[in-house]
Amino acid sequence: MKKKKYFLDIIRFLSKERLKKIIYPPHSEIFTAFLLTEFSSIKVVILGQDPYHNFNQAHGLAFSVNIGATIPPSLKNIYKEISNDMLLNYVFQNGLLKNWAKQGVLLLNTILTVESGKPGSHSQIGWTFFTDKVIEVINKYLYGVVFLLWGSHAKNKVGIIDGNKHYILQASHPSPLSAYRGFFGCRHFSKTNQILIKQGKRPINWFA
Repeated sequence: MKKKKYFLDIIRFLSKERLKKIIYPPHSEIFTAFLLTEFSSIKVVILGQDPYHNFNQAHGLAFSVNIGATIPPSLKNIYKEISNDMLLNYVFQNGLLKNWAKQGVLLLNTILTVESGKPGSHSQIGWTFFTDKVIEVINKYLYGVVFLLWGSHAKNKVGIIDGNKHYILQASHPSPLSAYRGFFGCRHFSKTNQILIKQGKRPINWFA
């Protein structure tokens, strides 16, 4: 995938932009999701949109932020749903989701970079071609992956996922604007673990 013209165009664009603008995440962290979650170990895919656009937040994992950064509202709602779903009043100490990634949860933004302070600014530079191909490869070569699609942007990917091979769970986005329209109460975290256990796979420790 990295040899495709559109991919080379993305890299050239980012190289030029970084000379005059602040781009998140840092160059070395753009592909963190792929480095932490080996392809053969993918059990769950959580699709985000684009990276956080403020300092010390984005580091290449959807919904995750670096230690020391304030937990964003969407992630707070994700944590709230996990606690309610698992019937455990747990206090999450930070917004870093690396332990999920290491357990086989691919935390994939469909757009992998953003200009500082400008959400959606890199939505048209070609990333969606790349991430659609990632989803297509997962769909083709793996089996029984649980796709968690939250919000309309993620739900648009339904067409490239084979529901006969994989499991698709949909809900509204966890942002404060939409969480009460179907994200809260979706119980996707316990449902995911039930699906994994049924397949003989180790469930995800969402509190790790």
